[in-house]
Amino acid sequence: MIEALQFEFMRNALYAGLFASLICGIIGTFVVVNRMVFLTGGIAHAAYGGIGVALFFGIPYIYGTMGFSLAAALIMTAVTLKVPHRSDTFIGVLWAVGMALGVILVDLTPGYNVDLMSYLFGSILAVPASDIWWMLALGAVTLALTLYFYRDLIAISYDMEFAQLQGVRVNFLYFLFMAMVAVAIVLIIRVVGLLLVIALLSIPPYIAEKYARSLGVMMIFAVGLSAVFNVAGLWMAYCFDLSSGASIILVAAAGFFISLFIDTIISVRHKKQRSKI
Repeated sequence: MIEALQFEFMRNALYAGLFASLICGIIGTFVVVNRMVFLTGGIAHAAYGGIGVALFFGIPYIYGTMGFSLAAALIMTAVTLKVPHRSDTFIGVLWAVGMALGVILVDLTPGYNVDLMSYLFGSILAVPASDIWWMLALGAVTLALTLYFYRDLIAISYDMEFAQLQGVRVNFLYFLFMAMVAVAIVLIIRVVGLLLVIALLSIPPYIAEKYARSLGVMMIFAVGLSAVFNVAGLWMAYCFDLSSGASIILVAAAGFFISLFIDTIISVRHKKQRSKI
């Protein structure tokens, strides 16, 4: 792996993976704690509509996809806050419409020669330097906003109604957070792909949650785990000539199942100890 870093594309891939880990660790923690995985999945799949818009109108991928994803995220968030008992239906509809619109626009795009597989399954080895700067900027903004609103974010994560009674701007923070999720998804698509982005946002925080006693510690653990998964997956893809995005997620999945196995062993030991008492 060390010798591979002499190539610029490998260094860019490593930087992209580490910055994505920072973003996924922080944002994914709130996604898992607030049980927003389905909502986040809706935004991620609706983002394909943005890819179609960017290709069809010939605008840069980052702007077309980000604008479309932000619009989808705000609509889904508004529906979730207004009619929570029907939100899953609306999210499912927007999820499907976004994907369908993207497919149709791609079909209508004359003479496109973009490798759409890189959007579906990721191509971290082809991440341009401009995307790395975007990730660095988003990572810095995410960290700054999280530190500034930390107490309020904790409040809405554990009891939204009580937080509202305490004067916390719940709706504003909810919209702000979902906008951050949308932007993060657009950037991370380049790393692991549209179909796998939810795994990177949910697996590291899920594992971290079981071993952390506070939200801040959970974020740190999640960032660390995500970095390990990204670097290990990148190394595996380089050594065995595999798809980088899928390799990263397979490593993360292995970590997920190992954590479940450890939990099972600990649970069995506790039961044996209790039976002896």
